Amino acid sequence: MSEKFVNRNIYREIGTIAVFLVLFGLMVIFVPPVQAADAPTVTITDYTVTPSVLMPDGLGTITITVKNTATSATIKENTGLYTQDATTTKVTDINVNIENVKLEGNGIVVQSKDFQQVGEIGPGQSIQLTFSIKAPATSGMYFPEVWIDTTGGRSTRYPVPVNVNTAVGIQRQAILIMGSTLTGSVNPGDEIPVTLTVSNAGQTLADDVTLQIENVSATVAPKNSDAYHLGTILAGGQKTVDMALLSDKKTDAGLVRIPVTISYHAIDGSERIQQTGIDLIMKGKAELGFVSVDTNPPRLSENTPFDLTIRVENTGTGEAKQVSATVDLPVEGKKEAFIGKIKPGNDAPVIFLLEGAQAGNHPYTLTIHYTDDMGVHTMTREMNLRVPPTDHTGDIILVLVILVILGFIGYRYWYLPKTNGDGKFPWERKS
Repeated sequence: MSEKFVNRNIYREIGTIAVFLVLFGLMVIFVPPVQAADAPTVTITDYTVTPSVLMPDGLGTITITVKNTATSATIKENTGLYTQDATTTKVTDINVNIENVKLEGNGIVVQSKDFQQVGEIGPGQSIQLTFSIKAPATSGMYFPEVWIDTTGGRSTRYPVPVNVNTAVGIQRQAILIMGSTLTGSVNPGDEIPVTLTVSNAGQTLADDVTLQIENVSATVAPKNSDAYHLGTILAGGQKTVDMALLSDKKTDAGLVRIPVTISYHAIDGSERIQQTGIDLIMKGKAELGFVSVDTNPPRLSENTPFDLTIRVENTGTGEAKQVSATVDLPVEGKKEAFIGKIKPGNDAPVIFLLEGAQAGNHPYTLTIHYTDDMGVHTMTREMNLRVPPTDHTGDIILVLVILVILGFIGYRYWYLPKTNGDGKFPWERKS
Protein backbone atom coordinates (compact mmCIF):
# COMPACT_ATOMS: atom_id res chain seq x y z
CA MET A 1 0.00 0.00 0.00
CA SER A 2 1.35 3.33 -0.99
CA GLU A 3 2.03 6.19 1.40
CA LYS A 4 -0.29 8.42 -0.58
CA PHE A 5 -3.25 6.11 0.02
CA VAL A 6 -2.62 5.95 3.80
CA ASN A 7 -2.55 9.71 4.10
CA ARG A 8 -5.83 9.95 2.24
CA ASN A 9 -7.57 7.65 4.83
CA ILE A 10 -6.16 9.60 7.73
CA TYR A 11 -7.52 12.85 6.30
CA ARG A 12 -10.90 11.21 5.77
CA GLU A 13 -11.16 10.07 9.43
CA ILE A 14 -10.08 13.49 10.64
CA GLY A 15 -12.81 15.08 8.51
CA THR A 16 -15.44 12.74 9.87
CA ILE A 17 -14.49 13.59 13.48
CA ALA A 18 -14.58 17.28 12.69
CA VAL A 19 -18.04 17.03 11.18
CA PHE A 20 -19.24 15.14 14.29
CA LEU A 21 -17.82 17.79 16.60
CA VAL A 22 -19.49 20.56 14.61
CA LEU A 23 -22.88 18.80 14.72
CA PHE A 24 -22.53 18.20 18.49
CA GLY A 25 -21.75 21.84 19.04
CA LEU A 26 -24.83 22.91 17.10
CA MET A 27 -26.96 20.57 19.25
CA VAL A 28 -25.55 22.08 22.39
CA ILE A 29 -26.31 25.56 21.12
CA PHE A 30 -29.87 25.00 19.86
CA VAL A 31 -31.23 22.34 22.25
CA PRO A 32 -32.60 24.17 25.35
CA PRO A 33 -31.61 22.89 28.76
CA VAL A 34 -34.42 21.40 30.88
CA GLN A 35 -34.38 21.64 34.65
CA ALA A 36 -34.98 18.31 36.31
CA ALA A 37 -38.52 17.99 37.71
CA ASP A 38 -39.64 16.38 40.92
CA ALA A 39 -40.75 12.78 40.64
CA PRO A 40 -44.53 12.41 41.04
CA THR A 41 -45.44 10.77 44.35
CA VAL A 42 -48.13 10.89 47.09
CA THR A 43 -48.17 10.73 50.84
CA ILE A 44 -50.80 10.40 53.57
CA THR A 45 -50.87 13.64 55.53
CA ASP A 46 -53.68 12.77 57.97
CA TYR A 47 -55.96 9.94 59.07
CA THR A 48 -58.96 9.59 61.38
CA VAL A 49 -60.31 6.42 63.01
CA THR A 50 -63.97 6.67 64.05
CA PRO A 51 -64.69 5.85 66.80
CA SER A 52 -61.26 6.38 68.30
CA VAL A 53 -61.61 3.16 70.32
CA LEU A 54 -63.55 0.31 68.71
CA MET A 55 -65.30 -2.39 70.68
CA PRO A 56 -64.69 -6.03 69.70
CA ASP A 57 -66.72 -6.88 66.58
CA GLY A 58 -67.69 -3.20 66.38
CA LEU A 59 -67.98 -1.19 63.17
CA GLY A 60 -66.00 1.93 62.32
CA THR A 61 -64.33 3.93 59.56
CA ILE A 62 -60.82 5.00 58.57
CA THR A 63 -60.57 8.28 56.66
CA ILE A 64 -57.23 9.13 55.03
CA THR A 65 -55.99 12.31 53.34
CA VAL A 66 -53.82 11.67 50.27
CA LYS A 67 -51.64 14.55 49.01
CA ASN A 68 -49.51 15.05 45.88
CA THR A 69 -46.03 15.99 47.11
CA ALA A 70 -44.68 16.99 43.67
CA THR A 71 -44.26 20.64 42.74
CA SER A 72 -44.16 22.44 39.39
CA ALA A 73 -41.31 21.76 36.88
CA THR A 74 -39.33 24.64 35.36
CA ILE A 75 -38.29 24.41 31.65
CA LYS A 76 -35.86 26.95 30.05
CA GLU A 77 -35.60 27.51 26.28
CA ASN A 78 -33.01 29.60 24.37
CA THR A 79 -34.30 32.19 21.94
CA GLY A 80 -30.87 32.93 20.35
CA LEU A 81 -28.15 31.02 18.57
CA TYR A 82 -25.84 30.94 21.53
CA THR A 83 -26.25 29.94 25.13
CA GLN A 84 -25.46 33.45 26.33
CA ASP A 85 -28.43 34.82 24.40
CA ALA A 86 -31.85 35.45 26.06
CA THR A 87 -33.90 32.47 27.27
CA THR A 88 -37.57 31.88 28.19
CA THR A 89 -38.86 29.86 31.13
CA LYS A 90 -42.03 27.68 31.21
CA VAL A 91 -43.69 26.22 34.32
CA THR A 92 -45.41 22.86 33.92
CA ASP A 93 -47.55 21.21 36.62
CA ILE A 94 -46.68 17.67 37.53
CA ASN A 95 -49.84 15.69 38.23
CA VAL A 96 -49.83 12.29 39.83
CA ASN A 97 -52.25 9.64 38.64
CA ILE A 98 -53.55 7.33 41.37
CA GLU A 99 -54.34 3.94 39.94
CA ASN A 100 -55.41 2.04 43.06
CA VAL A 101 -55.88 2.62 46.81
CA LYS A 102 -56.28 -0.42 49.01
CA LEU A 103 -56.55 -1.03 52.75
CA GLU A 104 -54.78 -4.20 53.89
CA GLY A 105 -56.49 -5.31 57.10
CA ASN A 106 -53.69 -7.04 59.06
CA GLY A 107 -56.27 -8.36 61.54
CA ILE A 108 -58.94 -5.71 60.86
CA VAL A 109 -61.82 -6.77 58.61
CA VAL A 110 -62.01 -4.33 55.67
CA GLN A 111 -65.57 -4.05 54.39
CA SER A 112 -64.93 -1.47 51.65
CA LYS A 113 -63.66 -2.34 48.17
CA ASP A 114 -60.46 -0.94 46.69
CA PHE A 115 -60.60 2.53 45.12
CA GLN A 116 -59.78 1.86 41.45
CA GLN A 117 -58.67 4.58 39.00
CA VAL A 118 -58.96 7.43 41.47
CA GLY A 119 -57.50 9.83 38.89
CA GLU A 120 -54.99 12.65 38.84
CA ILE A 121 -54.11 15.01 41.67
CA GLY A 122 -52.42 18.33 40.96
CA PRO A 123 -49.30 19.57 42.79
CA GLY A 124 -50.05 20.18 46.48
CA GLN A 125 -53.65 19.01 46.17
CA SER A 126 -55.32 16.46 48.47
CA ILE A 127 -58.26 14.08 48.44
CA GLN A 128 -59.98 12.13 51.23
CA LEU A 129 -60.91 8.46 51.05
CA THR A 130 -62.91 6.51 53.65
CA PHE A 131 -62.84 2.78 54.35
CA SER A 132 -65.45 0.86 56.36
CA ILE A 133 -63.91 -1.56 58.84
CA LYS A 134 -64.98 -4.09 61.44
CA ALA A 135 -62.98 -4.79 64.58
CA PRO A 136 -61.93 -8.35 65.40
CA ALA A 137 -63.26 -10.16 68.44
CA THR A 138 -59.93 -9.85 70.28
CA SER A 139 -58.90 -6.61 71.97
CA GLY A 140 -55.58 -5.05 71.06
CA MET A 141 -53.75 -2.59 68.80
CA TYR A 142 -53.94 -3.34 65.07
CA PHE A 143 -52.11 -1.72 62.18
CA PRO A 144 -53.90 -2.02 58.84
CA GLU A 145 -51.87 -0.63 55.92
CA VAL A 146 -52.96 1.74 53.18
CA TRP A 147 -51.45 0.76 49.80
CA ILE A 148 -51.39 3.43 47.09
CA ASP A 149 -50.21 2.69 43.54
CA THR A 150 -49.46 5.58 41.15
CA THR A 151 -48.57 5.74 37.46
CA GLY A 152 -44.83 6.24 36.92
CA GLY A 153 -44.22 6.81 40.62
CA ARG A 154 -43.34 4.87 43.70
CA SER A 155 -45.99 2.84 45.53
CA THR A 156 -46.85 4.08 49.04
CA ARG A 157 -47.40 1.98 52.14
CA TYR A 158 -48.78 3.64 55.28
CA PRO A 159 -49.83 1.90 58.54
CA VAL A 160 -52.82 3.24 60.49
CA PRO A 161 -53.11 2.30 64.21
CA VAL A 162 -56.54 1.05 65.29
CA ASN A 163 -57.36 0.67 68.99
CA VAL A 164 -59.75 -2.17 69.81
CA ASN A 165 -60.90 -1.94 73.43
CA THR A 166 -57.55 -1.10 75.04
CA ALA A 167 -56.37 1.75 77.24
CA VAL A 168 -53.33 2.38 75.07
CA GLY A 169 -53.24 5.92 73.77
CA ILE A 170 -56.25 7.09 75.77
CA GLN A 171 -55.41 10.41 77.33
CA ARG A 172 -56.10 10.76 81.02
CA GLN A 173 -57.89 13.98 81.77
CA ALA A 174 -60.14 15.77 84.21
CA ILE A 175 -63.89 15.23 83.90
CA LEU A 176 -66.02 17.87 85.61
CA ILE A 177 -69.64 17.12 86.48
CA MET A 178 -71.97 19.79 87.85
CA GLY A 179 -75.07 19.05 89.89
CA SER A 180 -77.64 21.50 91.24
CA THR A 181 -79.75 21.25 94.39
CA LEU A 182 -82.73 23.47 95.11
CA THR A 183 -83.00 24.42 98.76
CA GLY A 184 -86.26 26.34 98.54
CA SER A 185 -89.41 26.90 96.54
CA VAL A 186 -89.49 27.29 92.77
CA ASN A 187 -92.43 29.63 92.58
CA PRO A 188 -92.50 32.35 89.89
CA GLY A 189 -91.75 35.70 91.47
CA ASP A 190 -89.79 34.23 94.38
CA GLU A 191 -86.06 34.12 95.02
CA ILE A 192 -84.72 30.65 94.22
CA PRO A 193 -81.73 29.48 96.30
CA VAL A 194 -79.52 26.95 94.48
CA THR A 195 -76.46 24.96 95.54
CA LEU A 196 -74.09 23.98 92.70
CA THR A 197 -71.69 21.07 93.21
CA VAL A 198 -68.80 20.58 90.77
CA SER A 199 -67.12 17.16 91.00
CA ASN A 200 -63.98 15.96 89.23
CA ALA A 201 -64.63 12.41 88.06
CA GLY A 202 -61.45 12.30 85.96
CA GLN A 203 -57.93 11.09 86.71
CA THR A 204 -56.11 14.43 86.74
CA LEU A 205 -56.68 17.77 88.44
CA ALA A 206 -58.59 20.67 86.91
CA ASP A 207 -57.00 24.05 87.56
CA ASP A 208 -58.49 27.54 87.51
CA VAL A 209 -62.08 26.26 87.42
CA THR A 210 -64.63 29.00 86.69
CA LEU A 211 -68.43 28.86 86.47
CA GLN A 212 -70.19 31.35 84.21
CA ILE A 213 -73.97 31.63 84.64
CA GLU A 214 -75.42 32.64 81.28
CA ASN A 215 -78.24 35.15 81.54
CA VAL A 216 -80.22 34.13 78.47
CA SER A 217 -83.64 33.98 80.10
CA ALA A 218 -85.83 37.05 80.33
CA THR A 219 -87.61 35.66 83.38
CA VAL A 220 -84.84 34.00 85.46
CA ALA A 221 -81.45 35.59 86.18
CA PRO A 222 -78.69 35.44 88.82
CA LYS A 223 -79.37 37.67 91.82
CA ASN A 224 -75.77 38.69 92.44
CA SER A 225 -72.66 37.59 90.55
CA ASP A 226 -72.89 35.50 87.39
CA ALA A 227 -69.27 34.22 87.59
CA TYR A 228 -67.73 32.05 90.31
CA HIS A 229 -64.06 31.04 90.56
CA LEU A 230 -63.53 27.66 92.24
CA GLY A 231 -59.74 27.35 91.82
CA THR A 232 -58.26 23.84 91.63
CA ILE A 233 -60.33 20.66 91.92
CA LEU A 234 -58.27 17.52 92.43
CA ALA A 235 -59.17 14.16 90.91
CA GLY A 236 -62.06 12.75 92.94
CA GLY A 237 -62.65 16.09 94.67
CA GLN A 238 -65.52 18.54 94.54
CA LYS A 239 -66.45 22.13 95.40
CA THR A 240 -69.79 23.81 96.02
CA VAL A 241 -71.25 27.23 95.34
CA ASP A 242 -74.34 28.72 97.01
CA MET A 243 -76.17 31.21 94.84
CA ALA A 244 -79.62 32.66 94.27
CA LEU A 245 -81.73 33.18 91.18
CA LEU A 246 -84.44 35.76 90.72
CA SER A 247 -87.59 34.81 88.83
CA ASP A 248 -90.24 37.01 87.29
CA LYS A 249 -93.82 36.57 88.45
CA LYS A 250 -94.85 36.14 84.81
CA THR A 251 -92.61 33.10 84.35
CA ASP A 252 -94.65 30.27 82.88
CA ALA A 253 -94.83 27.05 84.82
CA GLY A 254 -92.67 24.26 83.42
CA LEU A 255 -89.00 23.54 82.69
CA VAL A 256 -86.57 26.48 82.60
CA ARG A 257 -82.90 25.78 81.78
CA ILE A 258 -80.19 28.22 82.86
CA PRO A 259 -77.02 27.58 80.77
CA VAL A 260 -73.74 27.30 82.68
CA THR A 261 -70.25 27.32 81.14
CA ILE A 262 -67.42 25.55 83.01
CA SER A 263 -63.92 26.57 81.98
CA TYR A 264 -60.68 25.16 83.40
CA HIS A 265 -57.07 24.38 82.53
CA ALA A 266 -56.00 20.76 82.07
CA ILE A 267 -52.79 19.38 83.53
CA ASP A 268 -50.99 20.14 80.25
CA GLY A 269 -51.99 23.81 80.51
CA SER A 270 -54.56 23.73 77.73
CA GLU A 271 -57.90 25.46 78.32
CA ARG A 272 -61.01 23.30 78.34
CA ILE A 273 -64.64 24.42 78.17
CA GLN A 274 -67.74 22.40 79.08
CA GLN A 275 -71.39 23.32 78.63
CA THR A 276 -73.97 22.35 81.23
CA GLY A 277 -76.96 23.99 82.89
CA ILE A 278 -79.30 24.40 85.86
CA ASP A 279 -82.72 22.84 85.30
CA LEU A 280 -85.62 24.41 87.17
CA ILE A 281 -89.17 23.08 87.26
CA MET A 282 -91.19 26.23 87.85
CA LYS A 283 -94.30 25.42 89.86
CA GLY A 284 -97.22 27.82 89.60
CA LYS A 285 -98.74 28.88 92.92
CA ALA A 286 -102.41 29.86 93.03
CA GLU A 287 -103.55 32.55 95.48
CA LEU A 288 -107.31 32.83 95.90
CA GLY A 289 -109.07 35.91 97.21
CA PHE A 290 -112.61 37.31 97.40
CA VAL A 291 -113.95 39.95 95.06
CA SER A 292 -117.56 40.37 96.15
CA VAL A 293 -120.49 38.79 98.03
CA ASP A 294 -124.02 39.30 96.65
CA THR A 295 -127.50 37.94 97.25
CA ASN A 296 -130.49 37.66 94.96
CA PRO A 297 -132.77 39.34 95.80
CA PRO A 298 -130.40 42.06 97.04
CA ARG A 299 -132.62 42.75 100.12
CA LEU A 300 -133.33 39.60 102.02
CA SER A 301 -136.48 38.94 103.93
CA GLU A 302 -137.22 36.46 106.63
CA ASN A 303 -137.96 32.91 105.48
CA THR A 304 -137.63 33.86 101.80
CA PRO A 305 -135.47 31.72 99.41
CA PHE A 306 -132.40 33.49 98.02
CA ASP A 307 -129.14 32.92 96.08
CA LEU A 308 -125.76 33.60 97.69
CA THR A 309 -123.04 34.46 95.14
CA ILE A 310 -119.35 34.83 96.14
CA ARG A 311 -116.79 35.76 93.45
CA VAL A 312 -113.34 34.19 93.96
CA GLU A 313 -110.26 35.65 92.22
CA ASN A 314 -106.90 33.95 91.50
CA THR A 315 -104.10 36.50 92.04
CA GLY A 316 -101.30 33.92 92.00
CA THR A 317 -98.93 32.64 89.31
CA GLY A 318 -100.38 29.16 88.86
CA GLU A 319 -103.72 27.71 87.87
CA ALA A 320 -106.09 26.74 90.67
CA LYS A 321 -107.66 23.38 89.86
CA GLN A 322 -110.45 21.29 91.36
CA VAL A 323 -111.83 24.35 93.13
CA SER A 324 -114.84 23.68 95.37
CA ALA A 325 -116.49 25.66 98.18
CA THR A 326 -118.86 25.05 101.09
CA VAL A 327 -120.77 27.26 103.58
CA ASP A 328 -122.10 26.22 106.98
CA LEU A 329 -125.14 28.50 107.14
CA PRO A 330 -127.95 27.23 109.38
CA VAL A 331 -130.40 27.06 106.51
CA GLU A 332 -131.61 24.47 104.08
CA GLY A 333 -130.52 24.36 100.44
CA LYS A 334 -127.43 23.76 98.28
CA LYS A 335 -124.51 24.68 100.51
CA GLU A 336 -121.71 23.19 98.35
CA ALA A 337 -120.55 24.39 94.91
CA PHE A 338 -117.93 23.11 92.45
CA ILE A 339 -116.07 25.66 90.28
CA GLY A 340 -113.34 23.67 88.46
CA LYS A 341 -110.37 25.78 87.26
CA ILE A 342 -109.42 29.41 87.81
CA LYS A 343 -106.50 30.68 85.76
CA PRO A 344 -104.14 33.39 87.06
CA GLY A 345 -105.75 36.83 86.80
CA ASN A 346 -109.28 35.43 86.41
CA ASP A 347 -112.20 35.11 88.80
CA ALA A 348 -115.22 32.81 89.01
CA PRO A 349 -118.56 32.86 90.89
CA VAL A 350 -119.48 30.44 93.66
CA ILE A 351 -123.29 30.17 93.79
CA PHE A 352 -125.28 28.67 96.68
CA LEU A 353 -129.09 28.16 96.35
CA LEU A 354 -130.55 28.53 99.85
CA GLU A 355 -133.98 28.44 101.49
CA GLY A 356 -135.25 31.25 103.69
CA ALA A 357 -133.48 32.12 106.91
CA GLN A 358 -134.72 33.50 110.19
CA ALA A 359 -134.27 37.18 110.83
CA GLY A 360 -131.02 38.26 112.41
CA ASN A 361 -127.22 37.94 111.87
CA HIS A 362 -125.97 34.55 110.79
CA PRO A 363 -122.13 34.11 111.06
CA TYR A 364 -120.83 31.38 108.78
CA THR A 365 -117.54 29.98 107.46
CA LEU A 366 -116.69 29.81 103.76
CA THR A 367 -114.27 26.93 103.02
CA ILE A 368 -112.53 26.59 99.64
CA HIS A 369 -110.54 23.52 98.55
CA TYR A 370 -108.21 23.63 95.52
CA THR A 371 -104.99 22.23 94.10
CA ASP A 372 -102.06 23.77 92.18
CA ASP A 373 -98.50 22.77 91.23
CA MET A 374 -97.47 23.13 94.86
CA GLY A 375 -100.04 20.63 96.18
CA VAL A 376 -103.47 20.55 97.86
CA HIS A 377 -104.73 23.65 99.71
CA THR A 378 -107.64 24.64 101.93
CA MET A 379 -108.57 28.19 102.81
CA THR A 380 -111.34 29.49 105.09
CA ARG A 381 -112.96 32.84 105.61
CA GLU A 382 -115.34 33.94 108.39
CA MET A 383 -118.33 35.79 106.92
CA ASN A 384 -121.76 37.03 108.06
CA LEU A 385 -125.26 37.00 106.57
CA ARG A 386 -127.86 39.46 107.89
CA VAL A 387 -131.56 38.81 107.37
CA PRO A 388 -133.69 41.81 108.42
CA PRO A 389 -136.98 41.11 110.31
CA THR A 390 -140.23 41.28 108.37
CA ASP A 391 -141.99 44.69 108.44
CA HIS A 392 -145.70 44.16 109.51
CA THR A 393 -146.81 47.85 109.32
CA GLY A 394 -148.78 47.29 106.14
CA ASP A 395 -150.55 44.29 107.61
CA ILE A 396 -151.58 46.29 110.72
CA ILE A 397 -152.95 49.13 108.62
CA LEU A 398 -154.87 46.66 106.49
CA VAL A 399 -156.35 45.03 109.56
CA LEU A 400 -157.36 48.41 110.96
CA VAL A 401 -159.07 49.34 107.70
CA ILE A 402 -160.92 46.08 107.68
CA LEU A 403 -161.98 46.56 111.31
CA VAL A 404 -163.25 50.08 110.52
CA ILE A 405 -165.26 48.77 107.63
CA LEU A 406 -166.69 45.94 109.69
CA GLY A 407 -167.59 48.35 112.51
CA PHE A 408 -169.37 50.65 110.10
CA ILE A 409 -171.36 47.81 108.60
CA GLY A 410 -172.34 46.53 112.04
CA TYR A 411 -173.39 49.96 113.23
CA ARG A 412 -175.49 50.60 110.14
CA TYR A 413 -177.16 47.32 109.62
CA TRP A 414 -177.34 45.89 113.12
CA TYR A 415 -177.09 48.55 115.80
CA LEU A 416 -179.35 51.23 114.22
CA PRO A 417 -182.17 48.90 113.23
CA LYS A 418 -182.19 47.44 116.68
CA THR A 419 -182.25 50.83 118.39
CA ASN A 420 -184.55 52.90 116.16
CA GLY A 421 -186.54 50.21 114.56
CA ASP A 422 -186.25 51.65 111.13
CA GLY A 423 -182.51 51.46 110.70
CA LYS A 424 -182.16 55.11 109.74
CA PHE A 425 -179.31 57.37 110.80
CA PRO A 426 -180.29 60.15 113.20
CA TRP A 427 -179.85 62.90 110.57
CA GLU A 428 -182.07 60.97 108.20
CA ARG A 429 -184.91 60.89 110.74
CA LYS A 430 -184.78 64.69 111.39
CA SER A 431 -185.15 65.45 107.75
